[in-house]
Amino acid sequence: MSLDYLSRGLSVLPALVDEKRPALAGWKQYQNRLPTEKQVGAWFADATGLCLLTGSISGNLEMIDFDHEGELFENWCSLVETDLPGLLGRLVIERSQSGGRHVIYRNEGAVSGNRKLAQRLMEVESSEPVLIAGKRYVPRRIDGKQIVTFTLIETRGEGGLFLCAPSPGYQIEQGSLTDIPTISESERSVLIEAACSLNESLPKVSQIPKTILSDRRPGDEYNESGDIRELLTRHGWEQIRGGENEHWRRPGKSVGCSATLRDRVFYVFSSNATPFEPDRAYAPFSVYALLEHQGDFIAAATALRQQGLGEQGAGITVDLSGLLATCEPETPKSSIHYPDPGPLPESLCHIPGFVASVIEHCLATAPYPNVPLAFCGALALQALLAGRKVRDEADNRTNIYLLALGYSAVGKDWARKLNTAILHKVGLVNSLGERFASGEGIQDSLFLNPSMLYQTDEIDGLLQSINQSRDARHENILGTLLTMYSVANSIYPMRRKAGKEAPGVINQPCLVVYGTAIPTHYYGALSERMLTNGFFARMLIVESGPRGTGQDPGIIEPPQSVIETAQWWSDFRPGTGNLENWHPQPAVVPATEAAKALLRDSRLQAEQEYSAAEASSDPVGTTVWGRVHEQTRKLALLYSVSQNHLNPVIDAPAVTWANEFVMHQTRRMLFMAGDHVSRNSFDAMAKELIRYLKKWRDKHGDKLMPEWELTRRLPWRPSDHKEVIELVEKQQLVRRELYQNKTRSGFGYRLLEN
Repeated sequence: MSLDYLSRGLSVLPALVDEKRPALAGWKQYQNRLPTEKQVGAWFADATGLCLLTGSISGNLEMIDFDHEGELFENWCSLVETDLPGLLGRLVIERSQSGGRHVIYRNEGAVSGNRKLAQRLMEVESSEPVLIAGKRYVPRRIDGKQIVTFTLIETRGEGGLFLCAPSPGYQIEQGSLTDIPTISESERSVLIEAACSLNESLPKVSQIPKTILSDRRPGDEYNESGDIRELLTRHGWEQIRGGENEHWRRPGKSVGCSATLRDRVFYVFSSNATPFEPDRAYAPFSVYALLEHQGDFIAAATALRQQGLGEQGAGITVDLSGLLATCEPETPKSSIHYPDPGPLPESLCHIPGFVASVIEHCLATAPYPNVPLAFCGALALQALLAGRKVRDEADNRTNIYLLALGYSAVGKDWARKLNTAILHKVGLVNSLGERFASGEGIQDSLFLNPSMLYQTDEIDGLLQSINQSRDARHENILGTLLTMYSVANSIYPMRRKAGKEAPGVINQPCLVVYGTAIPTHYYGALSERMLTNGFFARMLIVESGPRGTGQDPGIIEPPQSVIETAQWWSDFRPGTGNLENWHPQPAVVPATEAAKALLRDSRLQAEQEYSAAEASSDPVGTTVWGRVHEQTRKLALLYSVSQNHLNPVIDAPAVTWANEFVMHQTRRMLFMAGDHVSRNSFDAMAKELIRYLKKWRDKHGDKLMPEWELTRRLPWRPSDHKEVIELVEKQQLVRRELYQNKTRSGFGYRLLEN
């Protein structure tokens, strides 16, 4: 059966059934290439368990997993059959060993990474782990209650896998895995949206706390009594089901469900419901502001006050109550508390074509294969090779600043070595730089080689030097990096020395940076000024995660296909020759109409985030969100030239990937910066204390962290301890409590923030 699956273009691997994972070390390489018949035959000589890798490697294979003994499967089937009769009968359906269901199909277009579609919250009595439907869950404290969140429906998409028949306990109930149907994007939307409409775990809409000086604001009153149904209907939304959990369909859509309305919370899961974002919940006032005033909350509050809502006679204030369900309670106006989306999923570390081939060789030969590190190295290489040679229709170029974060010994140097070997083979080794000695040194290098790739380790040391230096040398490095990023589609005149002729210009410089650093050192090295001067916003930051399983390293000699493509880029000269040998006129990479529409949606999404940061007087947020659309366009361009260097086109999958990548890493960057970047040493100590309490809570739940334990972990002066504790208590982030047990009593600390 395994060979039958392989012959149908499915990436099939042996599996450990009890552990629900592949029975191979280094199996992730098969996310990018199919195994051979010989390998499959050897693997399954003794194996009884079998799994399939989902995503592009298996022909855009996707699986919807109905967990918790398939509790919601019948409800979902009813919704799908109502929206598109006959679709359900075409799909492959199997029963899992736990009594759940797998619904399996291929999609016409690319599939996204694994996605949770429907979840449920359950209150439990204590912080002790609980078993639900045979699975172990650890409760979290939310609003003073112990809550367990478990997933009822989720997908397995790009970067995912699932066990399947004929593994023990798995049985096909409909169709065959050797004849998996391919469905359209619109049909897939019906399947996904039907599952999302069954979600029972909506994000909590946060409300800005009132003080004794506050007026009753227009947004507060609209949240309580505004006619959100009339508003949605007027803007083209259609209510398709009533009841406690209403189903709504976005404008321009004839089948399926795009959002739900429950307890006055509008939960949107469609990815094409502009101006709303997918997987976000909105309070009524946020819906009003987005639909009626293009996200301008001040204008929305003003209009509502003119209609008689809110207490009259007071000045207009910015009303952001319930801006987004993922926002936290009100924070100081200097910043927004960004929730943690987690490290970048490995499913987003994939670009087809040249980048994928370089990643594959890196993973196959590295002593410690690491997908994010291999991805960053390959993407940086592609950015250099295409530098000054292609651009999109908005004149964006391929120059990017990449930073891979990883702890010591995870293998940060292997991707750099592979890039060096490839560039040496194609005669471009002089385009490599290692360390930033000075701003002038960077300019001189680009004058000689207008396309340069700097591969530098421990970039956090450079940032520390910039922070602590008392002269202008290190500051000049930062200024040069900012300038070169911005002039990639222009001309940079070299500095003119006294008494000498002008030395010339750098024509459309392409500076690519691939840096590596230790995560905590990097974020600790950033200053608040760096966050707002644009340097942080220009970085694409990827965390490598823990070191994986080692393997015997291979020879780093790049495969011939990689060398041929790199050589093609080296020889490609779009433009005219002149006294400088080559005057580049970069080829314009066109975008499809679908891609253009997605790019517009991406821009609107970034602008909404920018407006929210601007309304909250968050200078870091406005700086970072202001660069998001540019980063998205650059990455979509890189995706297209990697996928097809001979005839590149920016298509919908390129934009979809680029937008998901940039939005995720932007939120992660802002969360990590908020956790680590400090205004001064006192602020740094307060944040360090909060981090320790978070780690304690994650491990011990609601149990107090004893004072002696905290003092031992943070060996500060007693006066510093006292002042920091007083500060975080006043900010209502931490509470000091007396505890007593059988062996001892004393004071402990409890983290109050979620």
